Amino acid sequence: MAQSDAASKIGPDGPEEAEPSRDQPGSSEGAAFAKTREALAGLGRALARLGRALHEEVPVAARRAGEKSGAAAIGAIERLGRTSNGKSDSVALAGRSASRWVKPRRGRTEDHRAEPKRPSGRRTILVRTVSAAALASLVLLVAVFAWALRDVPWDEIAEGSLKPVVVLETADGKPLVSQGPFQGSYAVRADFPPHLVEAVLAREDRRFYEHSGIDLRGIARAIYTNLGAGEVVQGGSTITQQLIKILYLERDRTWKRKIQEAVIAFWLEHKLGKDEILTRYLNNIYLGAGATGVPAAARIYFDKEVQELSIGESAMLAAIIRAPSQLNPLTNPEGARQQAELVLDAMVKGNRITSEEAKVARADFGKLQPTSPAIRSGSWFADWIMQDARELAGPYRGTIKVRTTMVPRLQAIADKVVADALRREGGKAGVSQAALVAMTPEGAVVAMVGGRDYTKSTFNRAFSAMRQPGSAFKLFVYYAALKRGLSPFDPVEDAPIEINGWSPENFGGGYSGVVSIAEAFARSLNAATVALAMEVGIDEVIASARELGIDAKLADTPSLALGSSEVNLLDLTGAYASVRAGRAPIEAWGIESLHAEGQPQAFRVGPSKEAVTDISQYRPDLVALLRLVVERGTGREADIGTLAAGKTGTSQNHRDAWFVGFTEPLIVGVWVGNDDETPMKDVTGGKLPARIWKNFMTAALAEGTPEQSGAQVAGSAPACNFRACARAYRSFRPDDCTFQPYYGPRRLCEK
Repeated sequence: MAQSDAASKIGPDGPEEAEPSRDQPGSSEGAAFAKTREALAGLGRALARLGRALHEEVPVAARRAGEKSGAAAIGAIERLGRTSNGKSDSVALAGRSASRWVKPRRGRTEDHRAEPKRPSGRRTILVRTVSAAALASLVLLVAVFAWALRDVPWDEIAEGSLKPVVVLETADGKPLVSQGPFQGSYAVRADFPPHLVEAVLAREDRRFYEHSGIDLRGIARAIYTNLGAGEVVQGGSTITQQLIKILYLERDRTWKRKIQEAVIAFWLEHKLGKDEILTRYLNNIYLGAGATGVPAAARIYFDKEVQELSIGESAMLAAIIRAPSQLNPLTNPEGARQQAELVLDAMVKGNRITSEEAKVARADFGKLQPTSPAIRSGSWFADWIMQDARELAGPYRGTIKVRTTMVPRLQAIADKVVADALRREGGKAGVSQAALVAMTPEGAVVAMVGGRDYTKSTFNRAFSAMRQPGSAFKLFVYYAALKRGLSPFDPVEDAPIEINGWSPENFGGGYSGVVSIAEAFARSLNAATVALAMEVGIDEVIASARELGIDAKLADTPSLALGSSEVNLLDLTGAYASVRAGRAPIEAWGIESLHAEGQPQAFRVGPSKEAVTDISQYRPDLVALLRLVVERGTGREADIGTLAAGKTGTSQNHRDAWFVGFTEPLIVGVWVGNDDETPMKDVTGGKLPARIWKNFMTAALAEGTPEQSGAQVAGSAPACNFRACARAYRSFRPDDCTFQPYYGPRRLCEK
């Protein structure tokens, strides 16, 4: 009866043969035949789907050749996932996502109780051959997927945009947009205005919210269009696929990458959802001019926050996604406008905006003038501080806003005075480069210029260049003398002196005999300075330099007194800041505070409140000596008509020239020279460097002090110094600035 019932079962497409029981003869052949039938069924359904996408009709018989091959392939992928060393979820999810394509027909059941029909010998051979081929194909498919997916960075994909994105800000909280690559704050989905999202979807993926990561209809449309045009004029990749290409996979067009892209696309759609995929895409797409992400492009091209973009601006940004280098609005505004017109047309056609809104946006194109923000000039400063910023941001995820000490107004003044001086005097003086550093008495760097032109050379001559300071080093000799009990009025002999065959000479020749220490310093007398250094001891001179913050290698030789050992401008300026402050060392710093996304408050980074050496008892004499240089000595060209103190410096054969000095609110160091160390044309520290110093200081003080400009904001953040706390406590945790005491719960570090 069971056999009769099974034989009489009729499905929608005709009689269906009963599946043999496992314990009946011929069951293996029957099972193999069933798997073969399933494999053919999956192929038929795949062909049918592609046919529908291409608007072609695939015969019904082809679709019904077998219905369970998709399930077999999916099962193989899921089994591969369960055995792929930690990647089970990823591959299994890909299989389950693919299962949406293959859905078994309802109303069909198999009667395992039915008696099997014994196949004939010829049919048995055919079944075994086809079964073996199907199983071999299945094994090959599994092997190909295993090979293609073995090196997919699943963990990295899961983290995605949570990786730290460091955003530098100026002292007044504005974005510090440097030359070169720039990525703004990570924006959440709600930050992007609706018309921007609609513009991007109209341009890149009209069916984004309808497909499952791969748009078969879009692929079919692209194939049809490209065949009609005879060339590739349209692509079929979705925003999900573009995101995968941008962040996770190599750009090579290989079968391996295509398999990876398809599986990851399904997995991302299941794992993240549409809104998160779109958010990551908008934050990471490259839009030209060094801008990564729409927030960065909004700042670079329009100097706006992303929330402030108009419909026209949004259309222009969407228009340049496909060719950001060729359609960069800064270099090709007309091309960008033409493409933006096409985006507006697509938005109207898709009912994303009204015709009236598009008309208003087109009218705005006439006055739309993309322009770089003025604060892009602080590039050397950004380069200098970025390494520390990334180190501090290490334990965090998401956007890390780093408030720096750079004051845009002072940075702009520094850029201008250096550029003007080199343009006006550089040629005739044989000077090709210059550097300038300006800081507050606490060591906060408010402006930095590292050379003549950042676009031609990013080398930072204010920080990375080690050069001989010449007489600017004499500060440490006279500081050592004051510590030995000498006073500015004590005598020192300026006369020929020979030490192991070396005889220092004064600039211009001749000697002055017995002079006061103050006169020797103001006139920068070399012979008198060396004699004084030998009296107090070279080791004491080195100790004094170390005390004021000089970390460079210093040679224990008599010529050290005249600046024969190399230092950098930043450290030397910091040493003069120590004199101005009356405590040492004053170390240059550029990060005020750090605020991580998701953290309730920012944490102060600098300056450190750790104990320093009190040099206030020597400060009046040192300041008097430095003022004498400006008023009556070698630095008279730096006189600004108010309190000013400083020291000139010129290395041997005029290879380097310096002026470092301070007023009440600012300490500024200037260096000029050539990268190849060729001599300048009689340039000394009292000439071109002193004039650059004067021009900067005059302009800087004309509009108020740095405090009035917004540089001092550290007091608004909790007192937690990352570096000081890390040195003090082994248990220090940067993400919340706490440490574990011997007893009780964790506590906030307040150093």
